[in-house]
Amino acid sequence: MTERIFNFSAGPAVLPVPVLEEAQRDMLSLPGVGMSVMEISHRSKTFDEIIARAESGLRELMGIPSNYHILFLQGGASLQFSMVPMNFLPSEGSADYVLTGSWGKKALKEAKKVGGVNVAATMADGGFTRVPSREEMSLNPHAAYVHMTSNETIEGVQWKREPNVGNVPLVSDASSDILSRAIDVNKYAIIYAGAQKNMGPSGVTLVILREDLLQHIPENLPTMLDYRIHVENKSLYNTPNTWGIYILSLVCKWLQEKGGLAGMERENEQKAQLIYDAIDATDFYRGHADVDCRSTMNVTFRLPAEELEKKFVAEATAQGLDGLKGHRSVGGIRASIYNAFPRAGCEALVSFMKDFERRNG
Repeated sequence: MTERIFNFSAGPAVLPVPVLEEAQRDMLSLPGVGMSVMEISHRSKTFDEIIARAESGLRELMGIPSNYHILFLQGGASLQFSMVPMNFLPSEGSADYVLTGSWGKKALKEAKKVGGVNVAATMADGGFTRVPSREEMSLNPHAAYVHMTSNETIEGVQWKREPNVGNVPLVSDASSDILSRAIDVNKYAIIYAGAQKNMGPSGVTLVILREDLLQHIPENLPTMLDYRIHVENKSLYNTPNTWGIYILSLVCKWLQEKGGLAGMERENEQKAQLIYDAIDATDFYRGHADVDCRSTMNVTFRLPAEELEKKFVAEATAQGLDGLKGHRSVGGIRASIYNAFPRAGCEALVSFMKDFERRNG
């Protein structure tokens, strides 16, 4: 197969075609270098320039202030579930966790292994269909930090604005909606995200970390799990994912050319609304998330029966609409439509949904 299909996968996810084309052109040899980016030393001047472009691109797109460090690590968001409490949860303290889906639960599980945690709110009883109101959260004003998941990939639930946590440091797992919209970085102490949904290929983990937090890190942490080590070595203590950082730098350039995050946000909202309108137009499809918490990145919905869902996925795949099967833990249908996912793919899905209902409704 040489033609590209519509890739609705939750991650690794679709990448911008112009980025893939530029990477393809430079695969064998970066201009003026004579080697692939995967072959050059991470200590070389050439890679210094690549990682600097990635950092400056992120700072420009997100408006990241100078008192925040940008780290390119490995281990995915799953390793950050452990690193955050190991670095910032003191033995005599506790941290607040707000649970809006499956990834928040996983973050909580790892934090419990490190120290005291308080579940400030959980939406589990309702099946993780929404985020809590401020009144529903039992926040500790003396917590070491408050942890949230900005967009739950599995359930398709998204915070439309960050919670007000007062002076307590706010930590966000933003893996599935980072770079999809403008946010005020100043409201966060730490933002972390795997790259494989909106920023690049799998294998790179972005951490945005406020400078003043470094003084709270305990001594004698394992070297690779100590944020200070990575800050001091500018993400180069060990060999980083050079290819992934290179692709990330190209994605930043692509986003800037599209008008930055404000332009991307408008485009994402329009794409998502096409599918949500198709869901709401009939009783045949039922959206999972509450309307005011619906994700613009992961559109989750159900059909009247599981057998119909299996048929829906199989027929859609045959028509070049791939990756629509919901996560194994919840079932249903999930259309992941990240930044690089084309509007034409959303239109094709809506057309298929209408035809499928006509034949099976």
